[in-house]
Amino acid sequence: MSVSLENGQGLMSQDNSLESSLDGPRPLAFQSPMGDLTIIAGSGNPKLAQSIADALHVRLCPAEAQYFSEGNVFVRVLANVRGKDVFVIQGIHYPVNDNFMELLFWIDALKRASAQQVTAVIPFFSYSKGDKKDEPRVSIRARVCADALEVAGCDRVLTMDLHSPQIQGFFRIPVDHMYGRHVLCEHIRALNIPDLVVCSPDIGFAKDAASFASLLGKPVVIGNKARTGHDETVVALEVIGDVRGKNVLLVDDFTITGGTLIAMADILKQRGALDIYAAVSHGVLSRGAAQRIEQSRIKKMFMTDTIEARPETLPSNLEVVSVAPLFAQAIQSVHDRTSVSTLFPEKMPTIKK
Repeated sequence: MSVSLENGQGLMSQDNSLESSLDGPRPLAFQSPMGDLTIIAGSGNPKLAQSIADALHVRLCPAEAQYFSEGNVFVRVLANVRGKDVFVIQGIHYPVNDNFMELLFWIDALKRASAQQVTAVIPFFSYSKGDKKDEPRVSIRARVCADALEVAGCDRVLTMDLHSPQIQGFFRIPVDHMYGRHVLCEHIRALNIPDLVVCSPDIGFAKDAASFASLLGKPVVIGNKARTGHDETVVALEVIGDVRGKNVLLVDDFTITGGTLIAMADILKQRGALDIYAAVSHGVLSRGAAQRIEQSRIKKMFMTDTIEARPETLPSNLEVVSVAPLFAQAIQSVHDRTSVSTLFPEKMPTIKK
């Protein structure tokens, strides 16, 4: 027998033949319709979540998170989410473990409240640095986090600029990987910086730097660095390419202490570069980083608003570029079941405001 949906999208009846199903366009009901789009703000990204909700013209779902004196976290959804398509905006940044546990509890609470689909929107996935067993007797932390998210009931992950893109393979659920460089490049291109060269701080980011350069229509050079250990001390060694008489844009996926960018800026100046700019998707900025960046040879640094909580005030030479419109478009695409990858063409896209 045939079953119809309230919105008029028909499901194919059990006795329909293959030929009859090919008579017209593929029915949308082959994929069951999602519930109402619902946005929940975790305590890690309340401002970004509000900006995303505003861009989508929806209200944030009422919810609360409480941290008790002994360190426990309690979350509660304050509205009915049964059958809804829920997106939880919660980055895994400082305080990393608190934010991660809170995200797990949001997912569990929503699944127990019968949400139809729960997508974890993780603007910054800090543990993506732990993607391999590169030392004896260490944990592959990103894999542990992926397993925990799945066990909690997460149906999908939407994140930005993973330090190691192969982490998508750690999940058995869909992962939509977004790129902050499109928003950063659109902002930087509008500044019309003359004689600009894009510089990767190390060989590992060279491919991404080439993508930056392609979007900006500029040449690329590559730096080389050495890290002395887990203390995050960086020594810049060399630059492959000519930067003399050029303005240089240093690019990276994130910065914690600012050490890599500052050391490379010094080398670039020694090689005859003019003004030094920097662009990163995630500005972690641990204690002392703001002062080091402000006193460095970096004229202006650009970063996105994927991270909100930091131990210090941002430096005066740092400018924040919002990725809320881009996240809003991606969330709408996931909800509508359209392609997210179309938001990241090879040429510069125009992000809808």
